[in-house]
Amino acid sequence: MTISLSELAHYADSLLDTRTTPDYPNALNGIQLENRLPIRRITPAVDFSTRAIQGAIANDSNLLIVHHGMFWGGLECLTGSFYNRIRMLIEADVAVYASHLPLDRHPTLGNNALLAKELGLQPSIPFARFEDIFIGLGGDSDIETTELVARAGRFARTHGGDVRTSVIPAGRRTRRWAICTGGGASSDTLREANTMGVDTLIVGEGAHWTAIHAEENDLAIIYVGHYATETLGVCALAQHLGEKYQLPWNFVSAPTGL
Repeated sequence: MTISLSELAHYADSLLDTRTTPDYPNALNGIQLENRLPIRRITPAVDFSTRAIQGAIANDSNLLIVHHGMFWGGLECLTGSFYNRIRMLIEADVAVYASHLPLDRHPTLGNNALLAKELGLQPSIPFARFEDIFIGLGGDSDIETTELVARAGRFARTHGGDVRTSVIPAGRRTRRWAICTGGGASSDTLREANTMGVDTLIVGEGAHWTAIHAEENDLAIIYVGHYATETLGVCALAQHLGEKYQLPWNFVSAPTGL
């Protein structure tokens, strides 16, 4: 099947509700860089980086799908390493498609839904409100918190990271949990967790103070790794598009250590 970038992106935008999902200004969800030829292979990666671009080229791919896009760090002049990345893409005719919050929140392809599934948790409530949407999700359970930590650790280690936690007393059980992948431990999510009676918050990462807040408010926070928790959505999207358009795909693993 021959598929153009514009047709594939139009379908992906509709699937992910890209146009109606609010996001941070630098996200610029959708096509971030066009190419010339029909799409022949897809490469998903978490971040727009030199390693991701080199991986796409090595895969003979001409579509790079990323969660954190070309402008995640803000406006940059087309010089130095940023120029080199753009040059590699254009010379190899590789397009870039980015999806941040639309991919985080998708009910089947999203990072949060897929992480819950990986951890054996059944979602039943929305979580992590951002403007008029919810990014994450939550639910009820009855499981030793240390067992949940062990599951998270196994997941993290297979995705280039390692798990960390706030202080968790022995014998503690998780009865209401919530997930917000990536930088999910924030003042907003901690307030929301308290309001909802969440006793265990599962995130990618958070600031040092969040662990202190957790210990003093009977909340366990499981930090699974920003990178690790956001490997799931880009792979699921690439697989879905690959099956729909009969396109091969290969994930580029480029852990950041965070």
